[in-house]
Amino acid sequence: MHYTIEKIATLIGAQIHGAPLNNDVIDWLLTDSRSLAFPESSLFFALRTPTGDGHKYIPDLYRRGMRHFVVETTSTVELLPGMSLLKVKSPLLALQRLAERHREEFPVPVIGITGSNGKTWVKEWLYQLLSPGCKVTRSPKSYNSQIGVPISVCLLSERTEIAIFEAGISKPGEMDALRNIIQPTIGIMTNLGSAHQENFTSMEEKCREKIKLFREADTIIYNADDELIDKEMKSAGLRGTLFSWSRKDKGAHIYIKGVRTHNTSASIDYIYKGVGSTIEIPSASDAAVQDAIHALATLLCLGLAPSLIAERFKALEPVAMRLEVRSGRNALTLINDTYNSDINSLHIALDFADRRAVAPYVLILSDIKESGMSPSELYGIVAQMIEKRRVGMFIGIGPEISKIAPILERLKLETHFFAQTADFLASPLCKNLHDTLVLIKGARAFQFERIYDTLSQKVHETTLEVNLESIAANLNYYRSFLKPQTKMVCMIKASAYGTGAVEVARTLQDRGVEYLAVAVADEGAELRKAGITADIIVMNPEMSSFQTLFAYSLQPEVYSFELLEALIHAARAYGITDFPIHIKLDTGMRRLGFNPREDIPTLIDKLHHQAALIPRSIFSHFAGSDSPDFDNFTAEQFSLFDQASQQLCQAFPHKILRHICNSAGIERFPQYHLDMVRLGLGLYGVSPITGEIINNVSSLKTTILQIRNVQEGTSIGYSRRTVVSRPSRIAAIPIGYADGLNRHLGNRRGYCLVAGMPAPYVGNICMDVCMIDVTDIPCQAGDEVEIFGENLPVTTLSKQLDTIPYEILTGVSERVKRVYYQ
Repeated sequence: MHYTIEKIATLIGAQIHGAPLNNDVIDWLLTDSRSLAFPESSLFFALRTPTGDGHKYIPDLYRRGMRHFVVETTSTVELLPGMSLLKVKSPLLALQRLAERHREEFPVPVIGITGSNGKTWVKEWLYQLLSPGCKVTRSPKSYNSQIGVPISVCLLSERTEIAIFEAGISKPGEMDALRNIIQPTIGIMTNLGSAHQENFTSMEEKCREKIKLFREADTIIYNADDELIDKEMKSAGLRGTLFSWSRKDKGAHIYIKGVRTHNTSASIDYIYKGVGSTIEIPSASDAAVQDAIHALATLLCLGLAPSLIAERFKALEPVAMRLEVRSGRNALTLINDTYNSDINSLHIALDFADRRAVAPYVLILSDIKESGMSPSELYGIVAQMIEKRRVGMFIGIGPEISKIAPILERLKLETHFFAQTADFLASPLCKNLHDTLVLIKGARAFQFERIYDTLSQKVHETTLEVNLESIAANLNYYRSFLKPQTKMVCMIKASAYGTGAVEVARTLQDRGVEYLAVAVADEGAELRKAGITADIIVMNPEMSSFQTLFAYSLQPEVYSFELLEALIHAARAYGITDFPIHIKLDTGMRRLGFNPREDIPTLIDKLHHQAALIPRSIFSHFAGSDSPDFDNFTAEQFSLFDQASQQLCQAFPHKILRHICNSAGIERFPQYHLDMVRLGLGLYGVSPITGEIINNVSSLKTTILQIRNVQEGTSIGYSRRTVVSRPSRIAAIPIGYADGLNRHLGNRRGYCLVAGMPAPYVGNICMDVCMIDVTDIPCQAGDEVEIFGENLPVTTLSKQLDTIPYEILTGVSERVKRVYYQ
């Protein structure tokens, strides 16, 4: 989409409040504030839903640079300078109307897919199969709702040669709006299942509602072996041609002669127009076979030759799954599938777990909602599924699922039932699970993410106190060097320099920081799970992390052609378009980055010839901005960056942010601030220029476990490295090198504070405990010990160890509990 805000206001019939409309161009439609990437050219639709109100996110979006908003009311929104409010009766209806008008601008073939299951698989496989021959626009991920469909259709552009959109419904009357938006020329009905059946009086009613999508389509593809679908298709009075496939009826357009399954693949033999052919697919499941046949029928309708179809099917890749596998406490392996809970997805999850289990495993399952079946019928099917799998223990949570108990008794399973998630979390069973695989499968209403978090967490009594008020004070200190329009990236990689990324991210988000930056995708995913909506940059994306990037809207740094090509390939496979990336240039750090003297033309060319990624920023990194000794080199770096970055920016019509200043650069080089700066060590209270503490953020503390009196000549610790020269009092404290306490501090090379007085480390630092000399300090067991903090700056330790504060801060291990305060 590429419309002026004035044209959009006309198309949706909006009343204008606030700043008069100008010639601002809108390229992006936004309904989820977490997805904001291009505030200068985005339009936010403030939707009201049963669980939230988009109007409350407008102030935060404004702080992040957005100026245009479609609203239902202006009474709850404070008009701010430059803000335009487009008032309509319903932002959702306005979004749908805009998408409908946009669709009418593109007379291209459009494939509309509906059905209870398989929509995303069919869409993604069709994308893979059609992309080699034409430009395909498709729904991102599973965007098939009243909100997702208009967002998807607005992705149509002048480059589109064919489009593929999903349409999902949950109650009568919803398909009319989706049909008017999609306006399919080819329709696909995948299947009919029990999802959302509680909102329909019969399966026939639901089938008829889905068929409404195809009212004006030229061709409709479906499985004639499904008697209900076949009957309703033939009686619907559709004007288009019905194109059927069948395993039973040789008179169908496509007759499936046979399916041969292998370990992880299948071969499908079919006859079309009297000629036999075969395709091979990368899955052996019945669902995948059905999805592949729908894709096959579509290609034949579009006129592709069977030989070409067979060739393209050989290159087909499986569609990415949502299931997540992680290590847990007590030697657990956790499979997290808290995305949804229904019969079909349970089947997939159990299959996934069976393939990974080396022994009987634990299934934690919630009540299954909205199945349209009676509890006895529903849980009878669940019991049949479990019987065929390697489940050794069943944990049911919810008021209905206990009805499965009598059925499971004959399976000789260990069973446990709880009314609520909280009851299970408080039980000894939850605490005692160990050495097994656990499949966590629950409906969102049961908050099974709490179970996942509990089974994953690690606890330790030594604490790192984090002063969030100091974080804010340090942020404001560095903001004082910036112009109001200069944006900021705050580095929260390595668990926010050891302080704990989630709480620090919340603090920064509340104070309007435009971007957060992490090292790897998993760090960003944890922030998203914790509710962080700010834009997140991943500085070191790994090849194995692409699924996480896409799933959690994490924007990767791209520093090489190899990474760029891999990311483009992955984005296409996942149905991603216009995914924001951040281009890194190596202007002198010699670490990561494109060559600014040689790579820019090729980089521009590669970016122009794809639609999966879009550059959001281009940046580099100063090597010596903290010291006047390197100012000439810093100037050379900036000159090189300035020339190369402008060359890339001029090659694209949208705004690309430029940034090169780090913490030291913010203070010393205001002329190099450009569009954005990056704040790292300075945020955590350490000046990278002087090494002084600005506002202390972190204090690592523990307590005295025991004090013993020893005689002169007594050795302390492993290898007897320290021998006391007088009668002494030696205290043991529960911190060691496994907590991040450096072993080089032992044997009196460093000290901590007890009662405000230095207590030297004696003996070697052990893994979990170390010893300190408190001979001249009045103290007792239970007293507090400061390892570093307000009274013992972290820079003191770094000087003792001849290292940098970064190493001390980031070295505090995950088992040290973080305590936050203001």
